[in-house]
Amino acid sequence: MDTPLLDLLSAGPFTVLTGAGLSTDSGIPDYRGPGSPVRRPMTYQQFIGDPDFRRHYWARNHVGWRHVRRALPNDGHRALAELEAAGHVAGVITQNVDTLHAAAGSSRLIDLHGSYDRVVCLGCGAVVSRESLAVRLEAANPGFVESVGRVEDIEIAPDADAVIEATAHFRTVDCERCGGLLKPDIVYFGEMVPKDRVAGAFAMLDDSAALLVAGSSLTVHSGLRFVKHAAKTGKPVAIVNRGATRGDHLAALVLDAGTTTTLRALADALGSRAPNTPGPPRTPAPKVRR
Repeated sequence: MDTPLLDLLSAGPFTVLTGAGLSTDSGIPDYRGPGSPVRRPMTYQQFIGDPDFRRHYWARNHVGWRHVRRALPNDGHRALAELEAAGHVAGVITQNVDTLHAAAGSSRLIDLHGSYDRVVCLGCGAVVSRESLAVRLEAANPGFVESVGRVEDIEIAPDADAVIEATAHFRTVDCERCGGLLKPDIVYFGEMVPKDRVAGAFAMLDDSAALLVAGSSLTVHSGLRFVKHAAKTGKPVAIVNRGATRGDHLAALVLDAGTTTTLRALADALGSRAPNTPGPPRTPAPKVRR
């Protein structure tokens, strides 16, 4: 176990901010990791403003969500759940929508960007499961999934979007209650994260002794703001990620390493220690880069 990381996170319960890099060992690709293809996620404005974009998205999602549904938590997810149960982790703020933290047993969890397995009506606010919507989409598009080939052979994005080009013949469905537009319960690019989630995440961080970032490049502001807040309030920040991040200059410790092995080693090292009670904000430790 990396001693500087262990020392930095031993001061008291810490908050964990996770990104797509944590789920790569579960078979879900990330957006910006080394070797990742260039991705252009659909924006909120495109989704609500153009029926062709919307149809294209739902056709791809109709295939891609099945891949995410069958993914299982990896040892990194399980390690965080163990650390929470032992009192070392105050909670997890995840930018992922794959629900793997909950499946692994994390309970103090904020799904910052929503979750792939829920669908919300933009008209009346009704929420339904992605599985129930799949039944309706399948009825409207019999044989579509089979026509595009095996899911294993299709490139899948972290938000359950599948790379399929021929979607002009796909039929979308609307809300059964009011006829409104249906949208995955996921925060799109160009869309604001609900204020209550952001407030809850800041409150979790304020009650913690430190912040650990695991598997995020911190490219988007929705995640980077928590690193900035921790640094501003004197809480040490540790970052574990493959490749550089936008928050490296704010961190006390940056490890270019895999999240699964690092989190497992951290859980094993802290497992025998009783968690400390977080004290007042302190001056960040000297920066260490490995």
